Amino acid sequence: VARDAVLRFRPNISITPYHANVKESRFNVDFFKEFDVVLNGLDNLDARRHVNRLCLAADIPLVESGTTGFLGQVTVHLKGKTECYECQPKPAPKTYPVCTITSTPSKFVHCIVWAKDLLFAKLFGDKNQENDLNVRSSDAANSSEHSEDVFECRKDEDIERYGRRIYDHVFGHNIEVALSNEETWKNRNKPRPIYSKDVLPEKQTKENGNKEKGCAADYVSAMVSLSLKNPQDIWSLVENSRVFLEALRLFFLKREKDIGNLTFDKDDQLAVEFVTAAANIRASSFGIPLHSLFEAKGIAGNIVHAVATTNAIIAGLIVIEAIKVLQKDNNNYRMTYCLEHPSRKLLLMPVEPYEPNRSCYVCSETPVSLEVNTQRSKLRDFVEKIIKAKLGMNFPVIMQGASILYEVGEDLEEDMVAIYAANLEKALSELPSPVTSGSVLTVEDLQQEFSCSINIKHREEFDEEKEPDGMLLSGWVEAPVDKDNNKPIGNDESTSNALPSVETLEGEKDDEIQETSEVVEAFTGKKRKLSEVSEVTAPDPSGPSSINQNKPKKLDIDDEDDELIISDDWESLTKKKKL
Repeated sequence: VARDAVLRFRPNISITPYHANVKESRFNVDFFKEFDVVLNGLDNLDARRHVNRLCLAADIPLVESGTTGFLGQVTVHLKGKTECYECQPKPAPKTYPVCTITSTPSKFVHCIVWAKDLLFAKLFGDKNQENDLNVRSSDAANSSEHSEDVFECRKDEDIERYGRRIYDHVFGHNIEVALSNEETWKNRNKPRPIYSKDVLPEKQTKENGNKEKGCAADYVSAMVSLSLKNPQDIWSLVENSRVFLEALRLFFLKREKDIGNLTFDKDDQLAVEFVTAAANIRASSFGIPLHSLFEAKGIAGNIVHAVATTNAIIAGLIVIEAIKVLQKDNNNYRMTYCLEHPSRKLLLMPVEPYEPNRSCYVCSETPVSLEVNTQRSKLRDFVEKIIKAKLGMNFPVIMQGASILYEVGEDLEEDMVAIYAANLEKALSELPSPVTSGSVLTVEDLQQEFSCSINIKHREEFDEEKEPDGMLLSGWVEAPVDKDNNKPIGNDESTSNALPSVETLEGEKDDEIQETSEVVEAFTGKKRKLSEVSEVTAPDPSGPSSINQNKPKKLDIDDEDDELIISDDWESLTKKKKL
């Protein structure tokens, strides 16, 4: 798509698109060395960290970018000259790409977003609103049964038959269409189509709606109709199917006047029931654990949608920084923030890049420390909770001295695979080369050409609430995450809050504040003091693709799209040293 758009206005250039995951082994350091500059347009923290490390290993400049709503950011990263992408803590992403929601959900929150923002909106919201609910199929011969008007209730069609037709279309037909794209399921578990006749015999749904005596006129509830009393119960597939059909029936019988104008409201009981049931049926199809209505209601949050003008501004800034990189105009690189509320006519806030963080375990190779109960914690816990989740490695090799404790790779002998698999289930102190207090582990990711040393310190007890991993990593800092971590945020929602005013920051009397208290006015040589700018909100990266000046252009594209993340750590930003 990106290639086609560019060729419309520059038809004579060469662009090679890759429809793949940027973390695949073919996109290795040698691949990145082919470029003069990489422009990141990724959608998740894991992929960003991966590309950051590959750019460092290849010594290729990286232009990072991101937008969320009206906020945006572009940053430039050069090995040894500016901070890398991981020099400062990043919040965990809480937004979800459209392609994941519509085609490859892997978490319950993906099913909630699908049920709330696609299915509910399609059935009960504005009919003129664009909606990505239907899976796109290469099969042009789709029957009229599954054409665009499938969601319209037909003349002389009773509500029971209509409900079953909708059920069969979204949980059956659409899943079969998705399964027809075999490439998608090479490395994923395949979903199973679910049809109403297989879950609910015709007789069973006739019971729906026969128990409405406890239902007041202003409180329409499928749970009341079906005598489901506890919102903390997890419904079975049959119960979810009954709630789905009953909620849809009640909308058309009791709230028909609202249909066409409804938007999801977490305080609308019937809407929450419908979304919970739909999300659970979809979750069942994709092998995702089901949740209670109480949990689903807590997850269902608001979404900040993409703003085309913000994306255009950030795309322009990406190109401006790319031109500087290609011209080796090192003195004029800028990190530029696009603000939602311009202050004194300042919409764009450029600041000079900062020097590498000396305590960064990625670009400065500073060792990290891990407190862990070496007698209880298994190697598997260490790999999953620390190496992959915290340090972002994909193909780790774990060594203690010359002894390899764990390794993954396609070229391993079967007997070694079995040995490493057995090691995963052993406590750290029971490994062939025991890991105890004072041990130093070296962890490498051969694909990223990244290595990290971890100093081990034994600790007996951990606070289950404050330290749920049963381990504590130091020297690696993650930004605090919103306590409402289960709330889903769709495309482009900001995870940041409004930052403290400049006066507050300067009032903290930090010695380095003065060094970074200047802001360069957009595209001029003038500078402004931060004190001239009132409250601001600054985001963190995601934008267009990677290009190469004199060689055929190539686009690195991660397998997920449209999701953007934001940083709310402006305080640490203003405390860093200027380059």
